[in-house]
Amino acid sequence: MPMSDVSSPALDNSAALATVRADIGDCTRCPLHTLGRKQIVFGVGNPKAELMFVGEAPGADEDVQGVPFVGQAGQLLTKIIEAIGLSRDDVYIANVIKCRPPGNRNPEPIEVATCEPFLLQQIDIINPKVIVALGTFAAQALLKSTVPISKLRGQVYDFRGTVKLIPTFHPAYLLRNRNNTDLKRDVWEDMKKARAILSVPTD
Repeated sequence: MPMSDVSSPALDNSAALATVRADIGDCTRCPLHTLGRKQIVFGVGNPKAELMFVGEAPGADEDVQGVPFVGQAGQLLTKIIEAIGLSRDDVYIANVIKCRPPGNRNPEPIEVATCEPFLLQQIDIINPKVIVALGTFAAQALLKSTVPISKLRGQVYDFRGTVKLIPTFHPAYLLRNRNNTDLKRDVWEDMKKARAILSVPTD
């Protein structure tokens, strides 16, 4: 094998993700492009990540910077990632919806249906071992469920054949309920599940 081929999988993934991003373009497929969003917030991180985080949708800070999870919730997510011995550079972070809904409202079904294929392409390209779904909306969208996050979390689900999906509370929810130590403990238990799966040696 030529030396140049050693790093080609990561390069291939980067190119594949870039192709998906180019396909999205300056998207006008759903009404969100007329409702005040500044730009597409595609995703960021390691294109060969074993751990992927999926949130709901960009907020105001993300809409300005074009990067998911850069506000207060993002800072907390960084701490959560570091707590299991990884960094943001090790993981990949994306949202179900690539545009900010006005007033940070929940995305509408048409918006999810329009954007979901792009998220699934990201997941298939990266092919992580574990996806952590952050919050009710991401967990319900990925699992095709209407069960609340409080009922979904605490379990590990099979997703698209080879991926393990772990729902947990959204960092923004933790911030809104910062005095609730039970929520923090629950998220830590969920992250320990993710860490355990990632530490399993591969043959």
